[in-house]
Amino acid sequence: MYNITIIAGARPNFMKIAPIIHAIQKAKKEGFPLEYRLVHTGQHYDKNMSGSFFEQLEIPEPNVNLECSGGSQAEQTANIMISFEKELLANPTDLVLVVGDVTSTMACALVAQKLQTKVAHVEGGIRSDDWTMPEEINRLVTDSITNYFFTTSETANDNLKKIGVDEDQIFFVGNTMIDTLLKQQPKFIQPQVWDDLQLSKGNYIVMTLHRPANVDEESQLKDMIDEITANTQNLPLVFPVHPRTAKILERLNIKHSRLHMVEPLSYLEFNYLVERAKAVITDSGGITEEASVMRVPCLTLRDNTERPETITLGTNELVGTAPENLKPYLDKLFLGLWKEGNDIPLWDGKTALRIVESLKGLLPKG
Repeated sequence: MYNITIIAGARPNFMKIAPIIHAIQKAKKEGFPLEYRLVHTGQHYDKNMSGSFFEQLEIPEPNVNLECSGGSQAEQTANIMISFEKELLANPTDLVLVVGDVTSTMACALVAQKLQTKVAHVEGGIRSDDWTMPEEINRLVTDSITNYFFTTSETANDNLKKIGVDEDQIFFVGNTMIDTLLKQQPKFIQPQVWDDLQLSKGNYIVMTLHRPANVDEESQLKDMIDEITANTQNLPLVFPVHPRTAKILERLNIKHSRLHMVEPLSYLEFNYLVERAKAVITDSGGITEEASVMRVPCLTLRDNTERPETITLGTNELVGTAPENLKPYLDKLFLGLWKEGNDIPLWDGKTALRIVESLKGLLPKG
């Protein structure tokens, strides 16, 4: 019997590992002797991560929650390492599989290697080249000590080759986040806000803002929202507000008749809105991926992206963080000149099957 320990530290990680668990279960039914243990580091406390969250994703709840939330970057990294070392010593495994770029990804990869356990990184090789982002440091450190890389794009493959990774360590498999999106798309749930605001397809814009570059500087946030409201004609703006953004907005007393600030939505409710929106204005990397696959125009309020394929092939444009940059992009949107987007290679809902097929050849023999 082969054993894999799968690490998740935050809600988006579970979207990425759900299809991998389904693929492992399928391989096991077909006779491949593969067991997994799901470890939640508890890095991000999320009140919406109840039993129903795991039911929606059709995965069992984690085998263990290390409950390492809170603290500074250094404190959280240390807490995760201490807790995961105990977990891994108590439950040895053939491979530790980490996903994405949260602190848990880096911390658990470090622990695994020090205990001489192989590491596989799902979403290895993506880069923003922005060292002010904690996620970029996590990516660089994780990839420097990873044994096997499951990548989302040829750009990621090239990034890894540039740092000396051998081709036989790289497996171009696609994007597990899109596996989850395509599987869950028929089950999207209409949120209450749809009726409350009398929304209709293509006649509203979805907004999300949470990155420090956009929300921590109060005048910047106010100017950005003023620019959005000034250039979106008469469309409702639906803004599920991140808790840290909500506190700043409250202090600024920002109000506008078309700006509807709502509580954070579940995955199925939020993507129901995205799928039917005229456009999405965001600073989230994951949302740019989902919007591109659903062919929804996406305006990204960042100066860089680790997902360039959403721009070169998808429906995403990198607007930047200067509020005055927005108007030309919104003008293009309302003139009907937005690009339609193309299929992104291997973002087809079968990524997790390719990962598990690769794992069969990587796990120790005998």
